[in-house]
Amino acid sequence: MLGSTHGTLTTHSRPARVVACGEQPPHTVHGMSEPHRDGGGQGACPVDRDVSGRPLHAPVPDLDRFFRPESVAVIGASDREGRPNTGITRQLIAWAERVGARLHPVNPGRTEVFGQPCHAGVADLPEPVDLAVLLVGDPLPVIEQLAEAKVKFAVAFASGFAETGERGAAAQARLAEAVTRSGLRLLGPNTNLNAFEKFRTDLDGPAIALITQSGHQGRPVFSLQELGIRLSHWAPTGNEADLETADFLSYFATRPEVGAIAAYVEGLKDGRSFLLAADRAARNKVPVVAVKVGRTETGARTAASHTGKLTGADEVVDAAMRQFGVIRVDGLDELQDTAALLARARKPTAEGVAVYSISGGTGAHFADLATAAGLRLPTLGAAKQAELHQWIPDYLHVANPVDNGGHPVGDWRGRKILDTILADPSIGILICPITGPFPPMSDKLAQDLVDAAEQTDKLVCVVWGSPVGTEDAYRRTLLGSTRVATFRTFANCITAVRAYLDHHRFVDGYRSPFDDAPRVLSPSARKAHALMRPGQQLSEHAAKQLLRAYGIRVPREQLVTSAAAAVRAASLVGYPVVMKASGPQLAHKTELGLVKVHLTSASQVRDAYRELTDIARYEDIPLDGVLVCQMIERGVEMVVGVTRDSLFGPTVTVGLGGVLVEVLQDVAVGVPPFGEDQARAMLDELRGRALLDGVRGAPPADIDALVEVILRVQRMALELGDELAELDINPLVVLPRGQGAVALDALAVCP
Repeated sequence: MLGSTHGTLTTHSRPARVVACGEQPPHTVHGMSEPHRDGGGQGACPVDRDVSGRPLHAPVPDLDRFFRPESVAVIGASDREGRPNTGITRQLIAWAERVGARLHPVNPGRTEVFGQPCHAGVADLPEPVDLAVLLVGDPLPVIEQLAEAKVKFAVAFASGFAETGERGAAAQARLAEAVTRSGLRLLGPNTNLNAFEKFRTDLDGPAIALITQSGHQGRPVFSLQELGIRLSHWAPTGNEADLETADFLSYFATRPEVGAIAAYVEGLKDGRSFLLAADRAARNKVPVVAVKVGRTETGARTAASHTGKLTGADEVVDAAMRQFGVIRVDGLDELQDTAALLARARKPTAEGVAVYSISGGTGAHFADLATAAGLRLPTLGAAKQAELHQWIPDYLHVANPVDNGGHPVGDWRGRKILDTILADPSIGILICPITGPFPPMSDKLAQDLVDAAEQTDKLVCVVWGSPVGTEDAYRRTLLGSTRVATFRTFANCITAVRAYLDHHRFVDGYRSPFDDAPRVLSPSARKAHALMRPGQQLSEHAAKQLLRAYGIRVPREQLVTSAAAAVRAASLVGYPVVMKASGPQLAHKTELGLVKVHLTSASQVRDAYRELTDIARYEDIPLDGVLVCQMIERGVEMVVGVTRDSLFGPTVTVGLGGVLVEVLQDVAVGVPPFGEDQARAMLDELRGRALLDGVRGAPPADIDALVEVILRVQRMALELGDELAELDINPLVVLPRGQGAVALDALAVCP
């Protein structure tokens, strides 16, 4: 962990909020006319929705009066010992005193609570109230009263809503409708007191803001205060009938004291809102670190039973977070360590990592793990190694990792070594694993690391491996430092450092994809709408017409309904040809024998036509004809498609095509909107990416053409919206560089 700070670590810069407007030129697939820019307040942009009608900017709720109210009402307040409400009331009174709020108990059965006057109802409150805390089993009847009293915020602790099943979900829906009508903002139901915890006020520097759907899961991060890490807010969102994770994410991203946002997410209420909030954080360069439950089917079921929300397909959630720079970690220990580092560390001066230890074995072990995780350990130059060998014996390895052999850390040489490594311009991060305390060496080494960190703008990390954690070198020296990041495990250090580098690389080059999202329908959309057949799967011929409407290349082909017409079509298309049955109920033609390839003569074409139609007749498959297609023989087979996710709407998939898509399932997912860079990043995620670069003498594939297809498919998904349930282009043959890409087959489903 990083120790308590006294202003020596810089916060992240906060650029002015950028709102982009503009309209998409009709024939532009990616890229837009130059957008207007306005750093003004909300609503400054007249065009704030994309072609599907979805918002392009996240509203930032004014939550100042929620976290720092001037007046608070406690509905159901009690001071009768043994009642749950009594303990909560006592905690709220103490919290109100800390934040300087006036607290008004409300309970028709009491005249005073803990010595304070108690009011019979909401209408009897002596002043307008910023926040009402509802200690009642059913908050619904109180909402209307709060609305009449112009209360801004309310918190509902009651459980028994969507987390319990269908009846509870219906009750939560009624509560949400009442809140919407009222105009107030509600936290909960099924939330807790975490927002009203006692935060330390003696800690300086950038803070962590915490969002959790399960209060207990935030405890490890909240406990960072005991190690000197400042926390500014805690939002326990519960069932999110109104206020949700995205609202707090947007709000925290605009707070100047927040250096990082840590989140424990069981389920997202609305995918689009989450993307917009993450986009705001990325624009403002605020790192977001999240544990998202639901990687497995069991985890997804458990999360749903806890919060009553959809978890979403995990690969889609993963892609969405990655696109908008949200750092996803697996454990609460990773969450606390990564958030602490990102909140407090300065921007890296270089990406190179130097590993320094008093043991060659320790250094080698750490270097293996770091390199496998993608960290770059540059070899120190000959001159630098010679300089280090002034203080380190010649037989020890100093190229990186640097092994000092132990003894130099016990005297003046230790600091010389550290300063020399940190002076190397290729090194931006120094990591020193100390696997166990050995006071003659470890105490002096810890102090030298702290002193060196104070004199450099580079990140210094220490892994203190002792299982005890009570040593002075750890508790006082390292945790007392304002500049050293201290971890307890190799894995957490590597995870945090990798996230630190990834975050700064991401935000430095970030351009919001919402700035380039299409605002108006293209002519392609009007053509495509005429092809859609609600409730039907399109035939291959119709699906290819859909692709043509969006400028996606398909083979030369003709749809015929007789053997003679097939022969004429083959001569026009050019031999060799492929013949395929085409009908709205055909998804897997090859398995049924309804595809014939490499036909080179009129007689083969006539025979193929008869065989295809006979099979279709025998299998009772209706056809709209037989396709006679140009045969494309050379290229890399890919798949590009569209599916609809329950949380995020249309998603775009790309991967290895043909039979490999089912065998290897090597695919990457993109959540619109995204730009060319993200489309290329999707390709880099594929295990079979090297096939596109050319292997075993094959020429490199036309990656530019493949990227263009991905972006055109994305545009189709956005413009057709709910009219397109599924699209599957497989195979899309990517030809050698400069020759384009051709969609050999396509399937489209209309809901």
